[in-house]
Parts: sequence; structure tokens; C-alpha cells
Amino acid sequence: MGSETAAPPGSHEGGASPWAPTPYRVVERAQETADTATLALEPVEPAPPPGFVPGQFHMLYAPDIGEAAISISGATSDPRRRVHTIRSAGRVTDALTKARVGDVVGVRGPYGRGWPLREAEGKDLLLVVGGLGLPPLRPVLYEVLAHRDRFRRVEIAYGARTPKDLVYYDEIQAWRTRKDLRFQVTVDRAGVDWYGDVGIVSQRIPDMRFDPSSAVAFLCGPEIMMRGSAQALVDRGMSRSSVYVSMERNMKCGFGQCGHCQFGPFLLCRDGPVLPYASVERYFALREL
Repeated sequence: MGSETAAPPGSHEGGASPWAPTPYRVVERAQETADTATLALEPVEPAPPPGFVPGQFHMLYAPDIGEAAISISGATSDPRRRVHTIRSAGRVTDALTKARVGDVVGVRGPYGRGWPLREAEGKDLLLVVGGLGLPPLRPVLYEVLAHRDRFRRVEIAYGARTPKDLVYYDEIQAWRTRKDLRFQVTVDRAGVDWYGDVGIVSQRIPDMRFDPSSAVAFLCGPEIMMRGSAQALVDRGMSRSSVYVSMERNMKCGFGQCGHCQFGPFLLCRDGPVLPYASVERYFALREL
């Protein structure tokens, strides 16, 4: 996620207001692509932060600039660390991607409903990812690999615009060598030095191995990609209620008060961002929604 808003009026670090961010310090930084960085944050105060589930997001505050909604992209196993992968797409996210180790940023949350991993237990699990949709799904993959015996087949299809837009490159290479999951990577366009698949990620779905009657799919990426991928899964026999999408909208408050993230009848920061495709399919086709 990457929606931005100006700094909330009257906010201050450490205050009691739900708008007030808690100070976190940047403890690690990795440059993923030319415009995307991953920050590992830990709270300045010794008190443990609230836990989170895969699929939730934080409101990250760049001091004196504003806030942006960013999905959590780290493992749930570390109770103090919060990891976020951020693409520069405006003043706030640009400032966050340029943060260095030792800098302090503000954190609110976590907010939202996460991925329904319990529903996927005992079934085939499919992750279909486009663009910067991998960070919100990386915590899912960490959880699955930590409890691999709870799931049957695990299939991942990840698509990016070009090879230079792939995030977590070294980690992906390690995942692709594993015998207990299948990780496909494709790009929309590439030069002669790319030896992988070329094409949009939904074109990989016919090659995915799963039982449509006992599978759950998690989709994250641009809406047009999720719509096409969801339809490709339905065409293969999956129920719309077994396909879940993560919706990104203009998050400003994070807890369902301002209404900026409304999508049909849903306030995505409260009712989502993860929702069954069956619940939101009709709204994908409505212009200007």
C-alpha cells in the first residue's frame, strides 16, 4: 500500500490520541529497486508493540511531511520488529524511502483485516502477485514455510514490469530452489539478458497445479491484474468465495472514521484491506469508484 495524507492535525509522537504515531527507529535498510526500499523498524520505547497478522498495514509518518499507509512485509515471529517495503510515489513515500539507519519515523496501527490463513489450512494455497503486491504477501509465505505441514501444494506466481522491478531478488532465488513450493516469476517486458518467462502474471495461472475444489487463492497487485487473475482462477473451477484480494485505497485515518477508503459498502481500512473476491467483484467494474 502507498496512499498518502498530510500529517494529521494535532498529532504528536507518544500521545494518547488515536492519530498520534509512536516513534520507531530505522534499524536496517535495503534498496530493492531504483525507487523502492525496505525499512526494518523497532520502537524507541522498550514496551513491546502490538502484534499483527499477515495482510495488515501501518500508517507511517515522515516527520514534518505526512503519513502513508504501508503494508507490513516482515515476519510475525519477531515481536518488536516491523518491516515495510515502500515505493517512492509522492512526498511522504519519497521521504520514507530515503530514511537511513538511525532515523526516527512515526507508526500507527496495525490496522485492517489480514489474509485468512486458517481457511487455507489443509488445502492448496495459491499466491498471485503483481508489481509491489509481494510485500503484503511475504508475511504469508513466512507463516506457510514455518508451518509447511498445514498446507498442501503451495504455488506462487509473481509478475513485475521488468526484471529491474523485482523486489526481494535474493530471497526469491532461495524460494525457487525449495522442493515444497513452486515459485514462478514473469515480467511484462525484458531484454536479451532475461531467461525467464515474459508475459502478464495471469498468464501463469493455467500452469499452476491445484485442485479447484480444495484451494484458496490470495491476490495482491494492481486492480486490473487482480480482476484478470481472479477470473482466470474462476475459469479453472475455483469458487469466487475462495479467492481473496487485497484492496488499496486512499487510507487517511486507518480506523474507519474519515471515509476516504470507501469501496462500495466497505471501508477498506476497517473491513479490509483483504476481502473475498465474491464480495467486491461487482465494484471492480464501476468507473470512478
